[in-house]
Amino acid sequence: MSQFQFLSPLSQVVHPQSLLGIGFIILLAWLCSEKRRAFPVRTVVAGLAVQVALALLLLRVPVARDGLFALNSVVTALTEATTAGTSFVFGFVGRGEAPFAITNAGAFINFAFGVLPLIIVISALSALLWHWRILALVVKGIAVVLRRVLGIGGAVGLGGAATVFLGNVEGLLVIRPYLGKLNRSELFIMFTVGMSVVAGTVFVLYATILQPVLPSALGHILIASMMSLFGAIVIARIMIPGEAATDTVSDSEMKYRSSMDAVSHGTEVGLKIYWQIIAMLIVVTALVALANMVMAHLPPVYGTPLTLQRVLGWVFAPIVWLYGVPWSEATTAGGLLGTKTILNELIAYIDLTKLPPGALDPRSMLICVYAMCGFANFSSVGIVIAGMSALEPERRDEVVPLVMRALLAGTMASGLTASMIGLLPVT
Repeated sequence: MSQFQFLSPLSQVVHPQSLLGIGFIILLAWLCSEKRRAFPVRTVVAGLAVQVALALLLLRVPVARDGLFALNSVVTALTEATTAGTSFVFGFVGRGEAPFAITNAGAFINFAFGVLPLIIVISALSALLWHWRILALVVKGIAVVLRRVLGIGGAVGLGGAATVFLGNVEGLLVIRPYLGKLNRSELFIMFTVGMSVVAGTVFVLYATILQPVLPSALGHILIASMMSLFGAIVIARIMIPGEAATDTVSDSEMKYRSSMDAVSHGTEVGLKIYWQIIAMLIVVTALVALANMVMAHLPPVYGTPLTLQRVLGWVFAPIVWLYGVPWSEATTAGGLLGTKTILNELIAYIDLTKLPPGALDPRSMLICVYAMCGFANFSSVGIVIAGMSALEPERRDEVVPLVMRALLAGTMASGLTASMIGLLPVT
């Protein structure tokens, strides 16, 4: 069991503050709907029920909770395996044995060569598991559940389930033969799912980053993506109602010739993600530092110089309060959510680990972890537009405005998941 303690009386399960947040998110989605009279009651009720069931399974059923949290041994195994490769290639900067005495172990960690290569290994492993049909069977199983519970077609169900494990563009690639047939509502579901979950290629990376402050991080990230998958479909169906019944009649185009072909292709994809993250971290960190330098010349507020993080904290504080974070911690949590939305979730998770002890109580920290577990940021908008334009160029004019709306929908879906976690007693 983690550092979180769970209360047993049923009367203490529901937190009205988070319940208000759930109601607000559903109301906001309805206000943004293209057809407010076509409110998908069945989808909303079923989707919220599944989210509650998943959350209760994680936080209140000891066997399921312990089994899920046991997945953290996977983090250790994959990290050690990756270290074997990075130390061989990069030596001591890749977490190999240092040829000198280390006086500050914390400052010796090399993020580019010691941590991020994990993405390449996970990407290659995911491709291999897909080729061996293991991951494909898991995805198809989830797709069946989505079809039966939420009443969506096989194409969207398969694509949405694949997105959780493979990524937003790769999820589209799995259902490439059907992209031209998907209607506006179905396309919006796919884009919203892509914004509200994180891909399997970064599950272990984020868990590795969060492990010092949340030992059971991998289990939480996995369940957060699964909950947000259902939440995304609920929000998308409210905002753009319509039939989502396009079915699948053939296998995915995502195939490999052999196991080595899968490993090779997965490594290539992982390498691209690796360099994108490195470049993004350099640029984003530099831009934030530059913004703070400029803002430092403005008059102090409450005796403290202005920073981008403080401004984002004030803007997003009411939002995280609705999720269930106490107002005394809302500015801190809001700054993290703002960083996730304006920049990305990786930067936000790194910032979370740098908070001083006691800045967030365990319940608030868990709510933040779930709220930030999604790709809803402006860089993802560009990635999805570019990917969809390459796969179905004739639909580009239709895609661009839908992806921009999906940014809002994905943020609301992640917020719905965080609010569901906020409902449960975690102290």
